[in-house]
Amino acid sequence: MTEKNTPIRSICVYCGSQSGRDQSYIDAGRALGKSIAENHLRLVYGGGTKGIMGAVASGVLSHGGRVTGIIPEFLMDMEATRHSLGQLSELIVTPDMHDRKHKMFERSDAFVTLPGGIGTLEEIVEIMTWAQLGRHRKPIVLVNINGFWDPLMTLIHHMADAGFIHTAHLVQPLVIDAAEDVVPALLAHWASQVDRDGNDGIISKL
Repeated sequence: MTEKNTPIRSICVYCGSQSGRDQSYIDAGRALGKSIAENHLRLVYGGGTKGIMGAVASGVLSHGGRVTGIIPEFLMDMEATRHSLGQLSELIVTPDMHDRKHKMFERSDAFVTLPGGIGTLEEIVEIMTWAQLGRHRKPIVLVNINGFWDPLMTLIHHMADAGFIHTAHLVQPLVIDAAEDVVPALLAHWASQVDRDGNDGIISKL
């Protein structure tokens, strides 16, 4: 199934449901949320209202933006408070993680990853896997706060050098150090794709 190359209207953000030990992670979440709202884009995220997830959503909502939270029923009381969930622009409750991830993919035009744990890593690696397999061409960003994602990029380069990523050109996330620079970089990336592919560029859809 395919769709036309469309402007970036919604951004999926993967990040930790915990705050981490560095205040800059929370600050980056709020800054990213603010930038998403100010550029009139929609946030699509995992629905959590705690940790960095909560900071991103708060950053969007406090600046008049729109937020779609997608969360499995079993995580509602672990990663969020039901009162806070009521403040989201849209809340989608799924039966399981698989359905959550698929809905997040379908509703997003780009994927941004802030610091997080194993769940965050698993989500963005799956998106990179789908890109490698040619299932989409949506841009992927690693927000590299204080070099957080350097080990992942080292591993990806190591796997490519060892001959295990034969389509490495399809697994090229944008690595951006400052959260404030993410949205401008994504919009510029989309514009460059349109210039290269023309209005008839095709993007695969899962």
